[in-house]
Amino acid sequence: MIRRLLVANRGEIARRIFATCRALGVETVAVHSDADAGAPFVAEADRAVRLPGHTPAETYLRIEAILDAARRAGADAVHPGYGFLAENAEFAAAVTDAGLTWVGPKAKAIAVMGDKLAAKALLADAGVPMLPSWTDGDQVTGFPVLVKAAAGGGGRGMRVVRDAAGLAEAVAAARREAAAAFGDGTVFIERYVERGRHVEVQIFGDTHGTVVALGERDCSIQRRHQKIVEEAPAVVPAELREGLHAAAVAAGRAVDYVGAGTVEFLLAPTGEFFFLEMNTRLQVEHPVTEAVTGLDLVRLQLLVAEGEPLPLAATPAADGHAIEVRLCAEEPAQGFRPATGTLHRFAIPGVAGEFTPTKGLRLDSGVADASTVSVHYDSMLAKLVAWAPTRAEAARALAGALARAELHGVATNRDLLVRVLRSREFGAGEIDTGFLERHPEVLAPLLPADQPPLAALAAALASAAGRRAAATVLAGLPSGWRNVPAFPQVTRYAGTDGGEIEVRYRLDRSGRLAEWSATPSAAPTPLEAAAVGRDATSGGAAARGLPPAVTLVEAAPDRVLLDVGGVRRLFRVHRVGSAVFVDGPDGAASFTELPRLPLPTAELAAGSLLAPLPGTVTRVHVEVGQRVAAGDLLLTLEAMKLEHPVLAPADGVVIELPVPPGGQVDTGAVLAVVDNSSSACRYLEPSDPAEDAR
Repeated sequence: MIRRLLVANRGEIARRIFATCRALGVETVAVHSDADAGAPFVAEADRAVRLPGHTPAETYLRIEAILDAARRAGADAVHPGYGFLAENAEFAAAVTDAGLTWVGPKAKAIAVMGDKLAAKALLADAGVPMLPSWTDGDQVTGFPVLVKAAAGGGGRGMRVVRDAAGLAEAVAAARREAAAAFGDGTVFIERYVERGRHVEVQIFGDTHGTVVALGERDCSIQRRHQKIVEEAPAVVPAELREGLHAAAVAAGRAVDYVGAGTVEFLLAPTGEFFFLEMNTRLQVEHPVTEAVTGLDLVRLQLLVAEGEPLPLAATPAADGHAIEVRLCAEEPAQGFRPATGTLHRFAIPGVAGEFTPTKGLRLDSGVADASTVSVHYDSMLAKLVAWAPTRAEAARALAGALARAELHGVATNRDLLVRVLRSREFGAGEIDTGFLERHPEVLAPLLPADQPPLAALAAALASAAGRRAAATVLAGLPSGWRNVPAFPQVTRYAGTDGGEIEVRYRLDRSGRLAEWSATPSAAPTPLEAAAVGRDATSGGAAARGLPPAVTLVEAAPDRVLLDVGGVRRLFRVHRVGSAVFVDGPDGAASFTELPRLPLPTAELAAGSLLAPLPGTVTRVHVEVGQRVAAGDLLLTLEAMKLEHPVLAPADGVVIELPVPPGGQVDTGAVLAVVDNSSSACRYLEPSDPAEDAR
């Protein structure tokens, strides 16, 4: 039996595996980079071994370093998690050769399924339906097509091409991204199915010849070919479900599969389905299968690795419905590019359990309060899963928990997830891989456009309450009290959109809110601002479309209760230095309080193009002195496993290129300067928006 297990991974999957190990009495060993030294998964392990360095190549991808860590910690088994070395046949063989128990499929199966071209050929012979595919662009017989990496997954290297003119560049870009992500730039081309659904089957095999399907999952809601919403069971007819399960089991038997694996299919609108790939590991979305089957898949992995037979021989019936969302650190206002920073608060209400099968709300998280989200790893922070008797109940519960979550310090895709779950189309099951393309309305923030002023007012009132609570002189007087209250108090904030908002308010002698305004800081004159927000009966405010009358019910440093038009609204306020985070009933907002007397700062040259996040300049496409047109590609920045093209903001001449190819930059570093332009740099998505989800 396994006594001490090393998990060759990080973040939430390491914590997930540790949770099952604790329940089974198996000791745990973590390996960690310097960047992860303070991460929750390291603290939760019984033993931890440092892998010097920060990047995956320096740490989690070094096979010999992992094996050395296992020897030093006295581990007798290795679990790869997912990502990194999880689907590396060389690693699986090395673990076995070292005399350790490998918790995963045989190296041969990993090698065959890791090469998508070889996998397609093998499984076609086993009768698994396939899409037409080509290895050479000259062989393509029709469009649209999808360019795919032959090694790896997770959407890396994928490009949709709709005509022959764009094929060559798409293939070249896919090769670069695949090589960067997997160390293998081999790609192939496959027929692209419009409005297809991504449905996958969880299979499990043991060393006694059993291969069984544990149900299917629908993972159709995707962005940049990466899943963001997954559910089980899929909403499909019973006959189709049986066909999917049979094809998946046939695929597993074709490679003598052992352990947890996932066979992924593309479901066409016609009802036909086609093999996409087989992932020879535990999937990110495995919790939804656990929720509807009641099985602990990590426990099954350990039992199978110990040589035990699977405790079931047929597909279990699904109990209820489960939906999972991937909560990621991303900047919605900047095309959902990966975000970095310190997570000051990470709190989700109503969680019934973590990391193991749970009825109700389950949280699998790799972060906690004060966690640092670095540029070195994937942007996923956590997975939130809701189980309920019905699909509609699960979606409602999940959306509600997300909407009430306090996620402070790092931008996330939370609002997008809530809008998807609450959309009519999702509720009706009208989903496919092009869902986000067809429904751009779900990209909008939850907070209505007219609500940031109220949130800013709450932030200002909470800050004033905090100062009053800390006061040691005249502490009994209301904040901002004056003998002659002729002018309002003023607080200026910077918003996440780059703009500024100025809050002006005046309290009467009893501490009640007498008047207020919250506008772009340059908009109102002092006299106009003093009139804004007075009771509508005074004449001007309501008639001029100004903010509604607001009554201050209660103000504390961490909460503000306002009566707006006869309806009370509670705003939770969290301040960290000059950053202020406000969670209200309609959504969340964050601000940076600006100093009353700002210090002068150096001005950037007009036309400066700044790095949106830390990364490496992989290619520079222009030269100093070259004339460029708006939209021309200037250079490519690689960060958080994705390519970020940087485009010319306007017509002009390149006058500076301070960073050479291979140079590393921090957020805000100048990448290039284009003369005759004062526009901010435009950043494209890591892949063309027209090529969004498969």
